[in-house]
Amino acid sequence: MRTAVVASALLAAVALTPGAAVAAEVRDPGSPVPPVTPSVSDVSTETVKYGSRANQDMDVWWTPTGAKRPGVFLIHGGWWSSGDKRHMTEITRAYAELGYTVFNVNYRLSGQASWPAQRTDAFGAIKLARKHAERWSFDPMNYVLVGFSAGGHLATAVGTYGNGVPGLKGVVGLSPVISPLRAYTDGAGAEATPHKRRLREAAIRLAGGCEPKGRCSRVWASMEVPWHASRNDAPMLLMHSQDEFVPPVQSQLLKNMLGPVGVDVTLFTNPGSEHSAPLYRLPGVAERVQAWIASRIG
Repeated sequence: MRTAVVASALLAAVALTPGAAVAAEVRDPGSPVPPVTPSVSDVSTETVKYGSRANQDMDVWWTPTGAKRPGVFLIHGGWWSSGDKRHMTEITRAYAELGYTVFNVNYRLSGQASWPAQRTDAFGAIKLARKHAERWSFDPMNYVLVGFSAGGHLATAVGTYGNGVPGLKGVVGLSPVISPLRAYTDGAGAEATPHKRRLREAAIRLAGGCEPKGRCSRVWASMEVPWHASRNDAPMLLMHSQDEFVPPVQSQLLKNMLGPVGVDVTLFTNPGSEHSAPLYRLPGVAERVQAWIASRIG
């Protein structure tokens, strides 16, 4: 782990960088499985727990044909402290109707648990999905993660964790907060916008209420996605609006680390200031994401 001195050095460097309803029942998939009745569109849904605590659940949408299908994991945003998978239902349905098995993931929020609980939960959802891959017609060796804003931070944190994640073929981030340290510095000072100040406070809360120095340097180091780049990380598609409060330079920091070790990173910048899901809904953006996913997992 990095020391407090290294954390302070990174903080200084960052500061200088330019600028279909879901089933209501929550059930343990290890229990007896009731018969599944496909919907009119042949897509089945259920909600399952991947852990025993609040918010450790996900909605699964799949086509019960028996054929293994590529998987898409969706991770919602909300400043790490709010948001819910129900806000992703429309996007979940769209990917299910494209033929993917889709996992719409909730995770513990920062008011419930500090980092790295959120990354741990993402891995918990993946582990359960792979364990019950046959039930959900899912190919456990062929899936992508798609994260929005704070969810983009979690998706990229999973994508850069360790020396490669089995079966993970790509990560998509819509306005991803790649660098909480950058968000911390961008939100300081009288010139910071209200959204940037809020993101700074959200990052502090994610870290357990402490700033990136002293005893808290280790947790901030763990939150900092670019620090964990390695040659076996998943390829990434990272998308921002040019003038949004999570600027494209956030993702450029990660591209600068992954590129030299041979990991493909596509950084797309759209005009305007739309953030996260509103960015995704702009003309052509969802189609670009879907095409990239198809190129990675079919």
